[in-house]
Amino acid sequence: MFRDSDFKTNTDVPGPTKEEIRCLVICKSKVKKDETVLEIGCGTGGLTLEFAKRSKQVYSIDKNPAAVKLTRENLLEYELLDNVKLFEEDALSVLKSIPKFDILMIGGSGGDLYSIIEKASTKLNPGGRIIVTAILMETKTQSISKLKELGFEVEIIEVNISKGRIIDRGTMMFSQNPIAIIYTI
Repeated sequence: MFRDSDFKTNTDVPGPTKEEIRCLVICKSKVKKDETVLEIGCGTGGLTLEFAKRSKQVYSIDKNPAAVKLTRENLLEYELLDNVKLFEEDALSVLKSIPKFDILMIGGSGGDLYSIIEKASTKLNPGGRIIVTAILMETKTQSISKLKELGFEVEIIEVNISKGRIIDRGTMMFSQNPIAIIYTI
């Protein structure tokens, strides 16, 4: 697992997804070496790199040009670009042109969550999984609602990570934003 400090970052691009969250997402995805992953909303590429190390192919999408550039730089830094195809456009457009996949990872939907889940689910291989990470309450409820409507069995965990910083008198704990991981089983 990469450490958060391993990534190049940019104030115009969110991320990387925190190390502990990446760890849980990878675990819940049950990704295998022969599988293909579609990631929507790659940001700095934290999850893109983790999936690239563990899968056959990753399609990574972000409409923010700075995000795609930064993800590419991080992939190059760790020599992981070979099995990753990056797209700088909206997810609904890309979904028309890519083949079937085994895992759908949604880290950002640009307000198109329902449409993305519905369209992407038609390209999901049998036994495929869908994972949505969410900070907004609306994203949590919308993703659960849509996944259940499409017949998926859904689980959700919400994680609140705090990291310690050692100071002279002891350890101060600093909490991160709580994040929900919604996933199909």
